[in-house]
Formats: sequence, structure tokens, C-alpha cells
Amino acid sequence: MLNRISANNLRGDAFGGLTAAVIALPMALAFGIASGAGAAAGLWGAVIIGLVASLFGGTPTLISEPTGPMTVVFTSVIISLTATAPDPETALAMAFAVGILAGVFQILFGLFRLGRYVTMMPYTVISGFMSGIGIILVLLQLGPFLGQATPKGGVIATITQLPALVQGTRPLELLLALITLAILWCTPSALKKVCPPQLLALVAGTILSLTVFSSAELRTIPEFAAQFPTPNLDGFGVLLSGGQLRLVIVDAAVLGMLGCIDALLTSVVADSLTRTEHDSNKELIGQGLANMMSGLFGGLPGAGATMGTVVNIQSGGRSALSGVIRAVVLMLVVLLAAPLASSIPLAVLAGIAIKVGLDIIDWEFLKRAHHLSMKAAVITYGVILLTVLVDLIAAVGIGVFVANVLTIDRMSALQSRGVKTISTTDDDVELSSAEQELLDQAGGRVLLFQLAGPMIFGVAKAIAREHNAIGNCQTVVFDLSEVSHLGVTAAIALENAVKEALEVGRDVFMVGASGSTESRLRKMKLLERLPEQHITSDRFEALQRAVALTPANA
Repeated sequence: MLNRISANNLRGDAFGGLTAAVIALPMALAFGIASGAGAAAGLWGAVIIGLVASLFGGTPTLISEPTGPMTVVFTSVIISLTATAPDPETALAMAFAVGILAGVFQILFGLFRLGRYVTMMPYTVISGFMSGIGIILVLLQLGPFLGQATPKGGVIATITQLPALVQGTRPLELLLALITLAILWCTPSALKKVCPPQLLALVAGTILSLTVFSSAELRTIPEFAAQFPTPNLDGFGVLLSGGQLRLVIVDAAVLGMLGCIDALLTSVVADSLTRTEHDSNKELIGQGLANMMSGLFGGLPGAGATMGTVVNIQSGGRSALSGVIRAVVLMLVVLLAAPLASSIPLAVLAGIAIKVGLDIIDWEFLKRAHHLSMKAAVITYGVILLTVLVDLIAAVGIGVFVANVLTIDRMSALQSRGVKTISTTDDDVELSSAEQELLDQAGGRVLLFQLAGPMIFGVAKAIAREHNAIGNCQTVVFDLSEVSHLGVTAAIALENAVKEALEVGRDVFMVGASGSTESRLRKMKLLERLPEQHITSDRFEALQRAVALTPANA
């Protein structure tokens, strides 16, 4: 549904949109060049994504545009497709088709109301993945930073050719890139309020290249036409005929998922600043539509941008109008000032991109991960290595798998404490005085088998272990009064324990099974194995009947 454009805060939205556009310009140029798709792809991606996401998204103040993480993943897609495509233009068309498919995935995530689940990923995996992406962005920009072209073949090629890159450094381009980084890092806070450091670095670097370094023949942005882009679906035809659809769908799913995480995390930031609450599912649909339109018109994919969003809100933006104004301003700049872009040095854009990459790395968590938990540190650094050296998909998949296995192991160990067998009042368990008296009276011939808390599949082993340790009792009372959830695996383990007790001639009582727990036991027909009088909701009553069935001289 189209967002309502409010004019109640026209001045604040106008200033917020204008400020966000100023920040978006150098970032869009840098990401376009860094991705290999070209400056125009970055600029039109910023325009289209910003406009569509503002109109259809679920976070009014969110500014959406190409971001560092999305650019890195899209760059890897372009590199992988270039290796199989007949020419670079075809590879680029295929990559934009991947961007469109990523948008389709995002829309599906929103339609199936998966918004609140998207960010439910272990922080160790998110931190490692984002830090790995930051490192990739830095590595891929080392060539332009040193005054040379980015080596073909991605990260591994850059690492293997690093000595040659250093040896072939062009001093003046390196100096210009270092000046750019110095401006980005050292701009005084008072000046930042007037002019964003990225724009200041872009303007200052361009002026230096035209004056001080005018005779150095610095490499600049290739010229591009100042015209509206046209829709293009040629990439889908190539994908369908080339038999690469399966691989492309996986890449699109990863790109779409990353965009969802990136956007929703930024939406949370926007909520904290505006004291509002965003609509996650609507935001995913808006982001999906934006990425579909951007890919259709040859723009980079994007997501919610934290820097642009924060600046927009701090400058007065409070509704979707600020995002629309930002997109319109940026579009006018692209159409009217495109010829000037060819004067911007690539070294300056490389400096801006490297600063973005360094900012993406989660330095704060990396510095203390090993102090918090060695397991967390191993997962985080492992995901970083997999992201940089192996594959983005493998990094996330393996990271989530290992983190979940460790979490399940820990939860199972904790929940196993809720599985106890009690035969005397000396055991560490809370029983009423009457229940204690009954157990004492039974003299070990009645065993209370108590389960408590959520019985997930990891607890099944504890149930089997406790059951196997049962001695020469004559009656077993299974107490499920405090079971909040009975998983299928735990239910099977409980069923096996009941069957084995019945097979050796023991009397079995079932206590406190209610709600979903009782429903599961009845579907398994476990309760049908017991006499009706052996099924009760009262533990004292069950113990009374158990003791009565177990005379002292038995």
C-alpha cells in the first residue's frame, strides 16, 4: 500500500531529504565504481531505491540506497557471472536480473510475514559476516587506492597480486586517496554539521586533481549519459538459456536476505530516534519493490542506510516525504551534473569506499569477543574467514549451524536438570510434607520421575539416561505438571520409558499432562496404554494410589 505523504512537517522533511541527498551522492558514486557496474548504476540505484522504498516501505524516516554490504555481495555476483558470461555487458545484465530476483524474495518474506524472524540470527554470525564484508570491500579497493585497476578474480586474486599492486603504486593517486581518508577521519565535528565529510572529501579531492595534480593524468570516472535509464530484462533470457538459474536463485536469496537484515536493523535505529514503531513486513515489501525496480533499470541493489537515515531524522525528516525529496534532488543532480562526474578521481572514491569498509567491520565486538566467550570468538572469526576466503553463503550457513548446535547443546544441558528421578525425600526436590511421607512409606518401591520446563529434543538423552538408571522399584510416577513444551523427540523418549516400565511389570502413573502436552501424548496413543485411574492431574493423588498398589511385603 502506498504511504501517505504528509505536508505537516514540510520544512523538516525538505531539509532532511536535501541533507540525505548530499550524503548519498558521493556514496552512490563510490559504490557504483566499486561494484564494477559503473557510476550511473550507483546513482540511479540511489534514486530509484530511495523513491520506491519511501513510498511503499514501513518505516517513514528510513533512507534506502546502495549500501556497503549490498555492494560487496552484488560485486561478488558480478565477478562470478563474468567468469561464465560471453562478455562483461552480458554478465552485468545477468547481475541486474539477480537484483530483481532478490527483490522478489524480499516481497515474499514480507507477504509471508517473516519480518520479525529475519533478524533472529546469532549476533556472532551477523558480526562475523558484516566484518567479513567490510574486509572484502577494503581489499577490493586496494587496487584503485594504489592507483591501479582492481585485479580480475575478486578477493583471492587481489590477495595473491598484492605484491605486484604495491610495486606498481602510483604515488600521486595514493597521496590523493590518503588525503581523502584524512578528510574523512579528521573533519571537525563543527564542520560535519555544515558539510558531510564524504562530500567535502569528494569536492576537495576533485579540486586537487584539477589544480595541484592537473598534470598527473589521474584516472577518473568514465563518462556516462545524463538521461533516464531504460528497463532491461535481457539478463533473464541469458540466465534461462545458460542453465545457471539454480546458482543465480541462491545468490538472489542471499542478496535478498542481506537486504532484509540491513534494512530492518536500520529501521530499529530509526524507531529509537523517533520513538515510533515500524512495520517490518511492509518494509520488506517496500524494499523488495525498490530492488526490483532498481534492477529493472540497471541500478545497484540497496537497503536501509544507517548514516542517511540518522542524518535525515536529525535534520528534521519525519515522514516518507523526506525520502521522496531526497530522491528527486538526487535525480536532478544526476541529470544536470552528470558531465562533471568525469572529473572525479577514482582514487578519491576508493578512499571513500575503504572508509565505509572499515566502518562496517565490528571493531567493538571483535576487541572483546574472546573475553565474552571463546566459543563466540571462534564462531565470529570463523565466519569472517569463510566470508573473505571461501563463500558468503557458506559463511552464513556454517556459522548459523555451528552457533545453533552450540546453543542447543547448552540449552539441552540446562533443561536436562529438569529431568529427575526421586525415590526418597533426601533428594533435592520440592515436595509437600504429605508427598514426602508417602515416598518414605514406599521405601524406594515407588519412583517419582519428574520432568520440568520445555522438553526440547536435546533432553531426550537425559530422559533415557535417567530411565536406564532406575533400580528395583515397582511403580513409576511420571510427573509432567511443570512441562511447558514437549517436543516430538522428547515425547518419543518418554514413550520408550513408559513402554519399558510396562514390559518389566511395573505400574505406571501419568501426572499433570495438560494442553499441548496432553494432546501430543494422546495423538501418540501413549495414554491409552495406561488404566484410566493411573492418569491424573494431582501428584499427591497419584502417589497415594501408587503406594496403595505397592505393599511393603511385595
